[in-house]
Amino acid sequence: MPIRIPDALPATAELESENIFVMTEFRALHQDIRPLRVLILNLMPTKIATETQIMRKLSNTPLQVEVELLRTRTHEATHVSKNHLETFYRTFDDVRDEHYDGLIITGAPVEQMPFEEVDYWPELCDIMAWSTTHVHSTLHICWGAQAGLYYHYGIQKHDLPAKASGVFEHVLVKPSSPLVRGLDDRFFAVHSRNTEVRRSDVEAVPELEVIAESPQVGLYIVKSTDSRRFFVFGHPEYDRDTLKLEYERDVAAGLNPQVPENYFPDDDPTRPPLNRWRSQAQLLYTNWLNYYVYQTTPYDIERAGRD
Repeated sequence: MPIRIPDALPATAELESENIFVMTEFRALHQDIRPLRVLILNLMPTKIATETQIMRKLSNTPLQVEVELLRTRTHEATHVSKNHLETFYRTFDDVRDEHYDGLIITGAPVEQMPFEEVDYWPELCDIMAWSTTHVHSTLHICWGAQAGLYYHYGIQKHDLPAKASGVFEHVLVKPSSPLVRGLDDRFFAVHSRNTEVRRSDVEAVPELEVIAESPQVGLYIVKSTDSRRFFVFGHPEYDRDTLKLEYERDVAAGLNPQVPENYFPDDDPTRPPLNRWRSQAQLLYTNWLNYYVYQTTPYDIERAGRD
């Protein structure tokens, strides 16, 4: 949240130059406040775990957020009960006439398939098209980020020679961005993917900008210059043991996976992993929710996505 100070205080300019959020008295007095409406399109098979992880990040803020869950109608989930889906999830037909302050599109374990071969791709395209006129700001995660860049900007994904799995050091390409306020100059983030989007392809699109990347595994954060769309290629929502569970699943399936890098102490999978990305992940969600949703969304929810 911002600090509120007198309009003409000399400290205002200096604090703003340090990328600290300052709100003048005039702006504070003229703000209209209401709960934020955030829709989560959960494409992960482990729906309960994913919804819990993301809502944990959205809840650690003084903002009041109304969260709704969305699922695809054209894909039948097999890792969660039908009763859970019918009780807590809506479909696109239920929400197509509504407006939201924020939309989160999760990753999905389909990254090695061409986009058009994913069974719910046409429905996802309809949702992404709808988001341009009915959602103020959209956060795309991992495969959701790759899908969003492909749909909106025609940027293709590329296979990696080996899976990027682990906790990697990252650097800020644009440290002045409010999205990364509070992040260290070098920070850790989780990746778990077999494909990538190349920086050169992103930089060829004037409407996009790179915010953070890893020297080892490439792009981490990309956003549109109008701040309507955000693309995060890692999994900031992951719990401490999520990579461990993925690794053990692949071992049990006989896939002979590599041990996730920089995750287990001394790369020993028998030892409990350390969470070195929690603070970065929380700041990322909080900054998006505050600076790019709460501070800029119209008070009239029916104008979200239009103003």
